[in-house]
Amino acid sequence: MIKFFKTSAVVVGLTIAGTAFTCNTDGSGGFLPENDLKIPVGSKMAGGISEAQFMSVIDRIEAIYEPVISSLGVKLTIQRKWSDATVNANASQSGKVWNVNMYGGLARHETITEDGFALVLCHELGHHIGGAPKKAGLFGGSWASNEGQADYFANLKCLRKTFLNDDNIAIVAALNAPKALTDACNKAYAKDKDDAAICIRGGMAGKSVANLFSVLSKLPDTLFDSPDANVVKKTDDNHPKAQCRLDTYFQGSLCDIGMNDEVSQKDETVGTCNISTGQKLGNRPFCWFKPKKM
Repeated sequence: MIKFFKTSAVVVGLTIAGTAFTCNTDGSGGFLPENDLKIPVGSKMAGGISEAQFMSVIDRIEAIYEPVISSLGVKLTIQRKWSDATVNANASQSGKVWNVNMYGGLARHETITEDGFALVLCHELGHHIGGAPKKAGLFGGSWASNEGQADYFANLKCLRKTFLNDDNIAIVAALNAPKALTDACNKAYAKDKDDAAICIRGGMAGKSVANLFSVLSKLPDTLFDSPDANVVKKTDDNHPKAQCRLDTYFQGSLCDIGMNDEVSQKDETVGTCNISTGQKLGNRPFCWFKPKKM
């Protein structure tokens, strides 16, 4: 039985490109650091995906994960806030109700693809069930998987389940994916072309949202062959910078641990790739993650 722990909400600071943002350690702060950008329905700024695509992505992922969360004795609610101009998404828990808010403003941002939007929803579900490491709280661990772990879970588990029955080879053929991504995925999954295609597709979903991070934080473009070289002294629970987040999505796609191998809410090595257990690919990047064992 998976057990979850809750603490009071605590606000911590994060600075990106000289701007201070906040994110709650209970997981409710958002997929993006707090921002004032609004993209209403019908805005000249609107790009991204349509309302039909917005609903279809949520339908699909909800069908996969509602039974999973129901089996834990709690109710999943995904709020479909298409008319809300907020450029973000967030997760929260209240007793036996686990909530995810998906906003139309985010879906309408020009950088967002259907797969990128799916990744955002997977990230928010990852706060609920993505496993260790968890966000720190005043009185111990929060219920919420930290930002980097929610990112990692999104590609490692959730997107794989979402894409499983698609014609991924055909979909990827139309994506014009960078060579660094295709080469890495084809090498990691040399024995299975569909797994390689899912890896590439997950990487491109990550690139969609990494482009959004870069735009909002006014940072340089992210690249699959230029990973963040920073090494943290302890695991950072907050939102990593754009390149570090892309690196996390990329490694989640490359990890060959099965999508049905459950993660642990306490042990960060269970159901994931780790140097301590012999994996050379798919490990969480050191730009946010400090392994307890090496």
